Amino acid sequence: MPLLKINADGTRPVLHGPGDLEAELAQAIRALPALAPVMILIHGYRFSPYATASNPHCHILSLEPRAGCRKALSWPRNLGFGRGADDKGLCIAFGWEARGSIWRAWHAGAEAGTALATLIHSIRKLRPGRVDILCHSLGARVGLSALANLPARSVGRVVLMAAAEYRGAALGALGTSAGKSAEFINVTSRENDPFDAMIEWLVRPQTRSDKALGTGLGQKAANWLDLQMDCPRTIEVLRDLGYRIPAPSRRICHWSAYLRPGLFRFYRDLIRDPDLLHLGRIAGLLPDQPTARWSRLLQVPQMSFGVRGKAPRSLADLLTTGLETHNDAHRAARLITGLQVFRSRILRTSVTGP
Repeated sequence: MPLLKINADGTRPVLHGPGDLEAELAQAIRALPALAPVMILIHGYRFSPYATASNPHCHILSLEPRAGCRKALSWPRNLGFGRGADDKGLCIAFGWEARGSIWRAWHAGAEAGTALATLIHSIRKLRPGRVDILCHSLGARVGLSALANLPARSVGRVVLMAAAEYRGAALGALGTSAGKSAEFINVTSRENDPFDAMIEWLVRPQTRSDKALGTGLGQKAANWLDLQMDCPRTIEVLRDLGYRIPAPSRRICHWSAYLRPGLFRFYRDLIRDPDLLHLGRIAGLLPDQPTARWSRLLQVPQMSFGVRGKAPRSLADLLTTGLETHNDAHRAARLITGLQVFRSRILRTSVTGP
């Protein structure tokens, strides 16, 4: 059984579909080789295992995703599950209710974190040893919040892809018993800047000066690695380690942390062979600071304004140059326009008062 589908029902884990969770989990754990990994994969915003159209178990968390969506890349298959001889380990696809407003999903993410902690407790009763977590976007809130309810050495590595969470929450997770013994890889990109900014504008942090994790943890920690995947030096370091990952082709993308070719091979090795990729070794080769927010979005593209070229007519035209499709450019232009309007309102409020 390479893939087990489990959901958060409020604060408790349940099997996706009919059956008994404890019995299915015990059967899957008993079939594992002694040192085989257990990976838990957590989706982000706008998915729900309780809605057919947005079911993650038919999309990114499936071995055979439904056709028709370019973002429907199978995480389990690209992590080595469902491939015959290489299929060594248990993959748990963890679904939760992430639809509705961002505030509703934000609250649901914390509840799902409690369900995730309960699930990991159940796994450890059957098989002492580490569990690894890979999550995207708001799934990072689920994964990080679970650590407060877990003992030391219950979690191995946590891979956060374009995390929609604050530094403060990450530092809190690092301070827990489980967090102190875990290792964290925070995969960021300036492509995600508009989404990081929207989290900061829409969701109030516990401390006013807090920042989204897209700008990194903000301080050094031996068990935390910030990995900015649109940084040329980062791409060069990973290439020297044997991972050929192309430079990003988009200015704005919330999904490049798993859609970029070559990244899942890197994630697979991070989890399956942690001794091969020591975080301290990688960190020592990377830049000390991330590039500034908006630096990618505001970078002036190389353009030809000859007979066949057209000069940009607006800021949105300029910033969306280089996006791959008309739909991408249209969405980005609408996003940029919305951000400009929102920023102007914020500035007016800060000057004139409420």
